[in-house]
Amino acid sequence: MNFIKTIKLKITACICLALLITSGAFAQDKEAKRIETATVALSDFGKMKESIPAELLAVTQGIIVVPKLINAGFVVGGKRGRGIAMIKKADGSWSNPVFVTITGGSFGLQIGVQSVELVLVFKHSTSLTDIKKSSFTLGGDLSVAAGPVGRSSSANTDYKLDAEVYSYSRSKGLFAGLSLNGASLDVDAAANKAFYGKEISANTIFSAENSTDAKVKELKASLTLMK
Repeated sequence: MNFIKTIKLKITACICLALLITSGAFAQDKEAKRIETATVALSDFGKMKESIPAELLAVTQGIIVVPKLINAGFVVGGKRGRGIAMIKKADGSWSNPVFVTITGGSFGLQIGVQSVELVLVFKHSTSLTDIKKSSFTLGGDLSVAAGPVGRSSSANTDYKLDAEVYSYSRSKGLFAGLSLNGASLDVDAAANKAFYGKEISANTIFSAENSTDAKVKELKASLTLMK
């Protein structure tokens, strides 16, 4: 009887271990998919004539890509999306991605549901490295403005580019107006742990050696091609 009981315990332990391994692999695959969809979103933005100006991209020190931001409301509205953040290093290369979430609410005459691709362009990398484990509010802690458009327009020449963050959003191939004032941007610690295999801070990811992951390499390449 003791022998049978021991065998049962070993089988149960093996099943639990297998479930843990499978769960971890699934979580990592989910985050890898987020990187993949962010890459597609950047590629789609880069193909558009009315897109982020080259002049602005040249001075960009950080970027956030949210491939699917749900904007919904019936009098009271809300926004929710998961994305990735990257900063430009001193040598001009892009950091590894940090997983982030964006949430927000609003009140007013509104109705409907909209899914948009969102790109936030940061003029200073410190705006992202200062997130650490906390969050910041767009339009509160950081000024955010709808960015100028036109790949070869030199950012409309007279555009002062004096905001810290410029937002670009599009829906079904078209640019879409989207208010981000009051939206909260947070580090997605659980997603970072799932993808990198351990608890790790945003700043550690930003400063780490370049990842050898194929999807991360493709993401960085898509940023380079946008220029």
